[in-house]
Amino acid sequence: MEPADVARTYRRLESLHSMIYFAPEVSEELSELGITHPRAQYFAQRSAAMGAVGPGVVAATYYNFNPALVARFVPGVWASAAPAAVLNGRLRAADRALRRLLGDAATSRECDRAGYLARRATEACTPEDRPLYAAHADLPWPEDQPHLVLFHAVTLLREYRGDAHLHALLAAGVSGLEALILHTATGRGFLPEVAQATRGWSPEQWGEASSGLRERGLIDGEGALTADGAAFRDGIEAETTRLSAAPFERVGDDVAELSELGAGLTKIALGNGAFPAGVFSPAADRSPKA
Repeated sequence: MEPADVARTYRRLESLHSMIYFAPEVSEELSELGITHPRAQYFAQRSAAMGAVGPGVVAATYYNFNPALVARFVPGVWASAAPAAVLNGRLRAADRALRRLLGDAATSRECDRAGYLARRATEACTPEDRPLYAAHADLPWPEDQPHLVLFHAVTLLREYRGDAHLHALLAAGVSGLEALILHTATGRGFLPEVAQATRGWSPEQWGEASSGLRERGLIDGEGALTADGAAFRDGIEAETTRLSAAPFERVGDDVAELSELGAGLTKIALGNGAFPAGVFSPAADRSPKA
């Protein structure tokens, strides 16, 4: 497959996973379990597949969170609810959220077909040195519910690509905080203030890391990517795509159908408010591009 086709297909599917981090249904389900802080809910729901792990494992696998922030909530979160209970709550939340965001499309032939193809794609994923993917791959498939099969498949694909992205960042000599700054510097992702707050970095830490990136010629005085910075980041994205192409190569000629189905379902979910306002840059386009 062409790298652009791989990247496009991931982009068209990814929101069907990442909506879970903004869904009020998750807050409701986990609050019932005694996990009430938004950061605790995020750490719990994403890391529960790994078991009752400590803060070092969570910080390592998430990469761009301040380890001090992680340690405020992990492992304490497991005293409120066991990982199995969190996973069950997350699946209930995904069920409710996708039914709300997709409406009738949640039980449509298109959703069923997208789930089937995405599940086929995951058959090419391998667990070596991909801890978040491997942990989620050990979870059982939610059979007989097309929208949950799709959610689980897209979650596996997202974590598989995410693990690959960390490999590319490490090879390029980019720390977690630097990666976050470069992400916001594109003007198409998280707003800088949102990234700082949700990832737990102080203005001083952000400023120090930004100075280092300016010295490397990757961002300018306004915090935007330079030409060299854009090329540098493009190289990281290209390596990420190379390392995560296998699933869509497995689907073969059906990948175009999967991409189109993902685009259609994502468009519905975005139209029904999958992501809140004030989180992403105004220039960010969360729509599934052609």
